[in-house]
Formats: sequence, C-alpha cells, structure tokens
Amino acid sequence: MTLTRVLITVKTYPTISSKYDELVCTAGFKEDGTWIRIYPVPFRQRAYSEQYKKYDWIELALVKNTSDFRPESYRPATLETEIKVVGHVDTARNWQERKGVCLGKVYYNLSELIAEAKNKNIGTSLAVFKPTEILDFYAEPVEREWSSKQKANLAQQNLFETKFEVVKKLPYKFKFRFKDDQGKVSNMMIEDWETGQLFWRQYAKYEGNEKKAIDDVRKKYFDDFSMTKDLHFYLGTTQKNHYVSHNPFMIIGTFHPKIETQMKMF
Repeated sequence: MTLTRVLITVKTYPTISSKYDELVCTAGFKEDGTWIRIYPVPFRQRAYSEQYKKYDWIELALVKNTSDFRPESYRPATLETEIKVVGHVDTARNWQERKGVCLGKVYYNLSELIAEAKNKNIGTSLAVFKPTEILDFYAEPVEREWSSKQKANLAQQNLFETKFEVVKKLPYKFKFRFKDDQGKVSNMMIEDWETGQLFWRQYAKYEGNEKKAIDDVRKKYFDDFSMTKDLHFYLGTTQKNHYVSHNPFMIIGTFHPKIETQMKMF
C-alpha cells in the first residue's frame, strides 16, 4: 500500500470514544500543501517511537475514512498500521519553513469559510484562519468528569485488556473572542492538546488552585500569542456539527511565529 507523508500540525485534547477508548484527532498537511485529517488514532497507546510531535513529518498507510463525509478525512489502513516519524520542521528563521508549508491558503473572512463548509460540493472542514483582532481569551466551566456513558464504554472495553489510564477531563472550555476582516465577532473554543496540558501543568504547580492555572493559560494565549505573535488559528469542524451548526468550526491549534517588524530590503 502506498505510504502518505504528513506534516503534523494539529493534535487535539484526547476524547473518549465508544469504540476505541481514548482518541486524538490528528491533522496536518500533505507534501502538496493540502490538508488531511487522520482519525481515529489511539495516540497514547502507540509505541513511544510512533508518538509523533507537532511539526514532525510522519509516514503511514492511509485510506479514505468512508464513515466520514468530510473530504479531508482519512484513517490508518488498520489500527495496527505503523507510523514512522521521518523528519521534523523546526522554528529556524522565525518559522520560515513552517510558513512555506502551512500558510499556502489563509482565510480572513469567517462567513466565507463557513459558506465553503456548508457547500456540499466543497465541504471545507480544515483551514488556516487569520483573525483581524483578538478581543479576549477566557475559560468557561463544564462537566468535570467523563459522562457515565463514556465511563461505561471504557469499563466494557477494559474487561479483557490491560487497563489504560485515561487522560483527565478538562473542567473548563477555553475560548477566544475575536474579529474577522469584516468586523464579525466570534467566540470559538480551542481544543488543542497543548492548552489542556498547560492547564494541568499549572494546576499542579499551584497545588490545585484552578484560578491561578487559568490565569497562566490566559497569559500564554492572550498576553503572549495574541499580543506579541503573528497569530493564526488552525480551524476544524466536527462531523456531527458540520452541516447543522451555524458556525461548525472550532480552533484545533495555533500558528504563532513572532511578529516581523522590519521590512526586508530588496
């Protein structure tokens, strides 16, 4: 089977599946610069050598995910399909190589992007979006534990297998409030794995003080990324909400090189 090379740019916070225990949605760019989504991937159950990082080039056998209508959605040929890490793109020269791969097509108008998503002849479900202005970054409390249904699914799946310690559920949704180039104001959740990791790391640092942990997450995403970086969002839809939600997109990652203030001479 032909192998596909993908530059990983997105890893979402793990969720609980009815079929596969804990899953991570992975997305990135193929060598031709087009988006691809790889799902399902039971990431933390993979061998250490297969646990790719963001901006790793990986190589694996992929097939179209026929249970997902979104054009970018593929899956490993089997759940045991080997994933090879074959390279990494670093941040040298202010993310120059990353920019060459990731910024081939950037959206500035959110309504235009949503219209593309709802158009069944296009069906865009992954995109790079550049907000015109970041207005806020904040946390909203949510259910603090996985649902009883999710726990029951896990218990059933672990009856005959080595028990797997599932990632803790985040007790908050983190959201950006921003404007697009038409002045449209949106509040959009960020599902990046790194956001959740930062919260739990600071939660441990402050010995369970959630307010201080949230404050530190806001400092990173609002005071730093929003104010000192050339911030872009990686946006993605969920299959369930793609056609039914007014805005089906959520933020699944950030692209944040430094703002370049000097003009290049020619």
